[in-house]
Formats: sequence, structure tokens, C-alpha cells
Amino acid sequence: PNELRQLRSKMQMIFQDPMASLDPRMSVRELIREPLDIHAVGTKEERNAAVEAIIDKVGIAQSALDKFPHEFSGGQRQRISIARAVINKPDLIVADEPVSALDVSIQAQILNLLKDLRKEMNLSFVFISHDLSVVKYFCDDVAVMYLGNIVEFAPTETIFKSPQHPYTQALISAIPEIDKSTKKTRIILSGDVPNPAQAPSGCHFHPRCPIAVSSCATDTPSLKKSAPNHLVSCNLVETKS
Repeated sequence: PNELRQLRSKMQMIFQDPMASLDPRMSVRELIREPLDIHAVGTKEERNAAVEAIIDKVGIAQSALDKFPHEFSGGQRQRISIARAVINKPDLIVADEPVSALDVSIQAQILNLLKDLRKEMNLSFVFISHDLSVVKYFCDDVAVMYLGNIVEFAPTETIFKSPQHPYTQALISAIPEIDKSTKKTRIILSGDVPNPAQAPSGCHFHPRCPIAVSSCATDTPSLKKSAPNHLVSCNLVETKS
């Protein structure tokens, strides 16, 4: 238990809805200081000083520290959540759709803040998102998932330029093109996403896959290398050892 407690201090999370993840009965100062209080980091004075330093870093005035979450906008609340996540200087942050509940203009500000903190504090992120434009902007590597399984993993540039799995290809084809001179064939998938509790046999994607063959219904693919730094889980993609 003691080892697990120490490990938890190195892993923090940023949730999708900041209002639901911030205790409305606690002030901003108490919310941000809570990780330091739990792990007994420094003296009370040192913790308060750390809170004042981190609130400046995320772009909120120190005069806001004694206010409560309901007094802030969605973007400001997410900045408070970010401050709370990074104040303990973690190694890893899991960001679960951290900008999907925000206006587009605010999304850009929060993404830039996260990128700045990642570089300044040497953070690693597991960034979960359905927004491909956000993924392309923020992530170094991308894991595409279907029914809870990774179907493709590669550097971001590779995923967007040369997707190998049929599901990834369908996702990329759905991205709107601003340049009208660029024509892209839209891949329309049939049917709906199956119930994960009753996943199809073989390749889980085969009932909706536009290139599936009969063996896909029985043969379960594994994640294999199709190119350097590129893994694909598809029976029809040529893999390399």
C-alpha cells in the first residue's frame, strides 16, 4: 500500500468535465493544494507558495484562489484542474477528453497551455480524444482503438498520412477538407458499433469492415509490425517480423 501511494503521486488525471471533478465546497486554493496535503509535501507555508506559483503558470490571477468553482467559466475551471494535476510534479498525466466540453476558441488556449507545461515540466501524457484535429495537434504517437482494443499504433504523422487499418482509414476519410481542390473518397461504414460485452468473433471489426473476407469472422488478428514503428491489428495487412 505504501508503494502504491507513492506511485499514485506520480500519476495524475485531467477529467472531461471540470465542474464535475472539482468539489464545489472547496476553494480554489484548497483544491489545488489537496494533492500536496494528501502526500504531506513540505510545510503549509511551502504548499501555499506552490499553489500561488502554479496558479500563475496556468494563467489565473492569485486573487481567485479564495473563490469557488462555480464562480469561473469552463475554461478557467479546466485551468484549475490542470494546476491541481501538475502541482505534485507527476511523471504521467492521463487527460480524458480535456477540451471536448469547451468552446473551440478556449480549446486552443488549453491545448497550448498543456503543450507548454509538457515541455517545461517534462511531462508524459496519455491523451484520450475523439477529435482527430486535437489528436493531430497534440500527440506524438496515436493508438486507434475499436471496442476497447488497439487496432493501429504509429507516430501521428504516419497515422494521418498512411493509415493501414480499415477502421483508421474510415476515421481519416471523415475529416472535412477545407481545400475544395483536394478530393478525398469518404469511407462509409455500415451498421453500428457492437455491444462490447457481446463482441463479434474473430476480428471485432469484421461486420462493418469494407474489405473483410470470410476468415475475418473466425481468425482473431494480433497487433503486428507492418513497418518500422507501425503496428496494425488486421489479418489482411502484410506484416513484417
